[in-house]
Amino acid sequence: MKIKEIIVVEGLHDKDAIDRAVEADCLISGGSAVSESFLKQVERAQRERGVIILTDPDYPGERIRNIIANRVPGCKHAFLPKEEALANGDVGIENASQDSIRRALEAVRTEWAGAKGEFSWSEIIAAGLVGQAEAAVRREHLGRILRIGRANAKTFWKRLNMLGVTRAEWEAALRQLEE
Repeated sequence: MKIKEIIVVEGLHDKDAIDRAVEADCLISGGSAVSESFLKQVERAQRERGVIILTDPDYPGERIRNIIANRVPGCKHAFLPKEEALANGDVGIENASQDSIRRALEAVRTEWAGAKGEFSWSEIIAAGLVGQAEAAVRREHLGRILRIGRANAKTFWKRLNMLGVTRAEWEAALRQLEE
């Protein structure tokens, strides 16, 4: 599988895992201290070939994803469920199987700044994704099904609208969650 876009990862071991799974070029952030020079590289990569952000499914990875996405509009996003990136208590892309990485990259979602807000906050509440004891677990499962990652309620709602989740995908995911 050959990827045209440049994949942004956190570290060298993540890049090695990507190299084993697909044919792609990577930019390495070097951890959570995202530098101005790195952001300029990402901006250039986005202009030239496009960017896919594939960071670890943990707080530092989400922080890096948000910094890049806020600075560089139109990025694509790939997400790995935490359990597919876990080994000996360590969470990271470097721990994922080649198949998991390929699946994440096949399910990439494009950020769309002109999102119309397909999903309302009341739908998030009605789906039990906020304000209930099991809300975080429900969001995590739906995030896995929809391939938009795990997130707090507000970020989850934003991702639904920003990453082009369709009404049909949403309804199918809710049905699957209830089964």
